[in-house]
Amino acid sequence: MTVNNLPPLVTVFGGSGFVGRHVVRTLVKRGYRVRVAVRRPDLAGFLLPAGYVGQISLVQANLRYRQSIDRAVEGAAHVVNCVGILFESGRNTFDAIQDTGARSIAEAAAKAGAKFTHISAIGADANSGSSYARSKGRAEASILSLIPDAVILRPSIVFGPEDNFFNRFAAMARQLPALPLIGGGKTKLQPVYVEDVAEVVGRSVDGTLTPGTTYELGGAEVMTFRDCLETVLRVTCRDRALISLPFGIASTIGSIASMIPFVKPPVTADQVELLKSDNVVSENAIKEGRTLCGLGIRPVVPGSILASYLVHFRPQGQFTGSGKAA
Repeated sequence: MTVNNLPPLVTVFGGSGFVGRHVVRTLVKRGYRVRVAVRRPDLAGFLLPAGYVGQISLVQANLRYRQSIDRAVEGAAHVVNCVGILFESGRNTFDAIQDTGARSIAEAAAKAGAKFTHISAIGADANSGSSYARSKGRAEASILSLIPDAVILRPSIVFGPEDNFFNRFAAMARQLPALPLIGGGKTKLQPVYVEDVAEVVGRSVDGTLTPGTTYELGGAEVMTFRDCLETVLRVTCRDRALISLPFGIASTIGSIASMIPFVKPPVTADQVELLKSDNVVSENAIKEGRTLCGLGIRPVVPGSILASYLVHFRPQGQFTGSGKAA
C-alpha cells in the first residue's frame, strides 16, 4: 500500500534502542518510510544516515503521555513496539513501560487502523514470579484484545554489538577476579542474534507472517548460563574463576545493589528470578513452525559474532594473541 506514491509509513517505538536501531535499518532497506518514536529525538540522529534523505524521521514520544503516542502513530500503516527495559528506575517501572505503555501504543494503533508488531520475550507470563515477565505477559494479553491480528515476537536473550548480556559479563570479567554462576549456572538460554530478530520484524511488516500469532525466536544453540560465561572468558582471553552462587544469595546481593543510587547493579533480584526458568523455544513453537527455522531463517551462531564486538575487552584489545589470558 502506498500513499500519494510514497512507500508505507512505519512507526517504530524505541527505534534508537539496541533492538530498535536494527529494526529501523532493516525496514529502511526494505524501502519503508520509518518514523522513529523516542523520548530523546536529539540523541537519535545517528539513525538518519541509514536511509535516503527524508526516509527516516524522528519524533518525540513518551509512553506516559498518550497524546505524544497518538501523534507518533498518526498516518502510519504499521506500528512496531521495541520498547523494553531491563532495570527499573524512578517512574520507568516494568508496569509503566512494558505493560501500560505497550497497551497505550496498541490502543493508538487500533484507533489509527494500523497493523501492529510487538517485541515481547520468551518467558512472558502474567503469573510469573518476575515483575519483568509479568509485565510482558499482561502486555501481550492487552495487545491481542485490542488488535487480534497483532504479531507477537518472543526472543530469548538477544545478542549483538550493543547487547546488555555478553557485554555486561565481559566488563565484569575485566574488573573482577571471578564471575558468578547464578543458581549453579544450569539455566538454559538460547541467545538469538539481533539481526535475526530484526529480519522477523521486517517480514511481519511485509505481511508474510501469520496474523495473531506468537513467534518464539531462539538462536542456533541452547547454552547453559555456565556455557555463556565460559564463552565470554574464552573470547575475551580472560582467566577467571566461576563461583556457584545460590539463587537466594544472588537475589539478596541484587536487592542490595539495586538500592545504591546512580549505579546499575550487575544483576537484579528480578533477573535472578528469571534465571530460575529456562529461556528457550518451546516444543509447541517448534512443531508449529513459529520459530526462526520454521520461517526459513538460519540462526546466527553466537561464536561467529561475539569476537567482533567483545574484542575490546581483551587485555590488549585486538593485539591480544590467541591463547593468552589475563
